[in-house]
Amino acid sequence: MPRQLLLASRPLSWINTAFPFAAAYLLSTGRVDAALIIGTVFFLVPYNLAMYGVNDVFDYASDVANPRKGGVHGALLAPRLHRATLVTAVALCLPFVVALVVLGPPASWLVLAVSLFAVAAYSVPGLRFKEIPVLDSLTSSTHFVSPAVYGIVLAGAPFGPVAIIVLLAFFLWGVASHAFGAVQDVRPDREAGIGSIATALGAAATVRLALACWALAGLVLLLLVPLGYGWPGALAALLVVPYLVLAWPYRSVSDEDSASATGGWRHFLWVNYAVGFLATMLLIFSAVDARSLFG
Repeated sequence: MPRQLLLASRPLSWINTAFPFAAAYLLSTGRVDAALIIGTVFFLVPYNLAMYGVNDVFDYASDVANPRKGGVHGALLAPRLHRATLVTAVALCLPFVVALVVLGPPASWLVLAVSLFAVAAYSVPGLRFKEIPVLDSLTSSTHFVSPAVYGIVLAGAPFGPVAIIVLLAFFLWGVASHAFGAVQDVRPDREAGIGSIATALGAAATVRLALACWALAGLVLLLLVPLGYGWPGALAALLVVPYLVLAWPYRSVSDEDSASATGGWRHFLWVNYAVGFLATMLLIFSAVDARSLFG
């Protein structure tokens, strides 16, 4: 069971939610404190177990027929583990949520609530946002951007133009990433009667939408240049290029051959680490004052 829960939490993706929170909070406050540590640990493991574990439980019927499942792409949780997964996810999240509510101002409670609602709404029966085309990608992007928004609000920092630009670009990245990831599952999703942005638009159109969103994210980051952040802004805009390169070969992929996009998705997982490293280096070496960044 521990191994299955670990797989269900998608360890390769832990950093995608923990880093945005930690970076936003640290840049906003300039200090390491209990809120930073508790929030980072929460968004590192419990949050991901809740997000992906709940999804694996309620997607079991379709995952059984999906050859990707059972590894880094997600656990294939046996029915006997479903109840334990849900209970563990809630039990693991609860003490962190309580602590963060105690430590944070009322405004942060609302952001945290929206973040947790998006996690549940994506998968649980009765909501199942993942089966509503376009809303599925918007909700998935919220999963990754909301920890950053929460970090800023928890710190009590104002939202300046630079923060808004960065968050908007990040949101577009999240939409593109989800859309591209959905392409590889067009056939199994249709066979299982599951809707998604890719089943609605088709494989090729969805890849092109992802390319457009990634490109737009880069263009949005160029808005940092006239604000006086030309050096980090221009370089940050180039960080979308690896995503454009990995998705470009699939721009005309047919629905019948959509599973071939899995090759691009495997590269995506590792590109995230490289791009995250470069983004971190930009934050360090640009020597941007943290308070002016978010003020």
